[in-house]
Amino acid sequence: LFFSEDVLSKDAGECAICLEELQQGDTIARLPCLCIYHKGQVFLRMHIKFQKVTFIGCIDEWFEVNRSCPEHPSD
Repeated sequence: LFFSEDVLSKDAGECAICLEELQQGDTIARLPCLCIYHKGQVFLRMHIKFQKVTFIGCIDEWFEVNRSCPEHPSD
């Protein structure tokens, strides 16, 4: 599934994945269906074994196990 990466120019409600507000300045992914989700530094994942912190965006996490829009799975 293709998407475009952008920076949000104004507040846009909540992300359907993490339920946090999409705020002006957030990096987002805009899917072909025009749904938008956080892209970039939203989720904090600790790798204690490697003593490393990794930042993953909502849609990145979603695409690890899915290949469709969270709100339009049949598209």
